[in-house]
Amino acid sequence: MKIISVLGSTGSIGTQTLDVVRNSEGKLAVYALSANSRADLFEQQIREFRPRIAVMMQEEKALYLKQQVVDLPVKVLVGMEGLLEAATAAEVDTVVTAVSGSIGLEPTLAALNAGKNIALANKETLVAAGELVMQTAERNGCSIIPVDSEHSAVFQCLSGNENAVKKIILTASGGPFRGWSRERLAEVTPVMALKHPNWNMGAKITIDSATMMNKGLEVIEAKFLFGVDYDQIDVLVHPQSIVHSMVEFRDGTVLAQLGIPDMRIPIQYALTYPERWENRLPELSLAGKSLTFEKPDLAAFPFLKFACSCGQTGGTLPAVMNAANEICVHAFLAGRIKYLEMHELVERTCQAHQVLEIKDLDTVLTADRWAREYAASQINLG
Repeated sequence: MKIISVLGSTGSIGTQTLDVVRNSEGKLAVYALSANSRADLFEQQIREFRPRIAVMMQEEKALYLKQQVVDLPVKVLVGMEGLLEAATAAEVDTVVTAVSGSIGLEPTLAALNAGKNIALANKETLVAAGELVMQTAERNGCSIIPVDSEHSAVFQCLSGNENAVKKIILTASGGPFRGWSRERLAEVTPVMALKHPNWNMGAKITIDSATMMNKGLEVIEAKFLFGVDYDQIDVLVHPQSIVHSMVEFRDGTVLAQLGIPDMRIPIQYALTYPERWENRLPELSLAGKSLTFEKPDLAAFPFLKFACSCGQTGGTLPAVMNAANEICVHAFLAGRIKYLEMHELVERTCQAHQVLEIKDLDTVLTADRWAREYAASQINLG
C-alpha cells in the first residue's frame, strides 16, 4: 500500500486523484487532505477516505469543519502551517501537489526536504523556482513525477533515453478560441473562456489554456523537469488532444504518447510508476479519427512567447510573471478586467520588476508578493 497526501483535494485534479484512490482496490491510502474553501465537499471526502489530517486554508471554514467532523479521528489544521504538516508527515510516501498557483511551492519544498516523492500537478512550483526545487529533490534523493498530461507524456516517452533527446514537442489543444483573431478576442467573456473543448479542469488553468499562458508555463516546467534548453522545446497545436506530447531523439525517431483526454490516466501513472495498473476508463479508438497539428498563433496568443521569454531571462522574473498572471486571471473571472488586458497587465508588471538571482525560498516569496501587490495596484488604477 502506498500512502499519500493530496494537497488541493476539492479541485479538479484533487477530486480525480481521489477517484484513482477509490478505484485502486486498497493499494492507495490517504493520510492527509487539504482544501481551500469548499467545506461541504471536503467533509464528504473526509468521511469517505478517513484521513488523519485535514487542512483548510480559510480559518473560518476550518472552525466550521471541525464541528462537522467531531465524530471522526481527524486532526483539522489551518493554512500554510497545516499544509506543511500534511506534506511532511512521517507516514506519507508521496505528496500530490494539486493546489492552484504558487501556494504549492512551500509545501513541495518541505515535502522534498522530508524525503517525500512528489506527484506534481502544480506547474507554478517549477515556474517560480524550478532550479531550487529540482536541486532540493536531487539532494534528498526524491522523485518528481509529473501529473500534467503533457509532461507525463514526455516522461513516458523518455524511458531511460534522457541523454539522447533532440527536441521535446509539447502539444496544446488551442483552447476554446483556436483560430480567433486578436480583434475577435477583445469580446471574450469569462463564461466563454471557461468552456474548454476537451478537458475538464479548474477555472484558473482553464483561463490559462484559453490565453495559452498555460502552455508557456508548461515550457518552463519542461525545461526544469527534463533538463533541456529552451531551444529544445517546441509547441504544436493539436485540437484533438489525443497525442499528449512527443519526444524527438538524435537518430530522428519521434515517440509520442497517446490516450483519451482524461487526467486520471497521468494521475494514476504518477502514483503507480513504474507499474501500470488497469482502470475502468474508456479505451482509445483511433478508427475514423484524424490527428492534426499546427503552429500556435503567437500574434493572437502572445502569452506563450512572453512566458518563454521570461523563462529564458530567469531569476525572479518567471515567479513575478506567474504571480501577476494569477492576479489577472482572478480579476478577469470577477469581471474587473477584459480578456486582452490580462497580457497587458502581466507584461507591465514584469517590465517594472528588477530581476534578482534566486538564492533561497525567501527571494522567490518576496518577488511573488511584490508582483501580486503591483499587479493589483495596476488593476485598481483602471
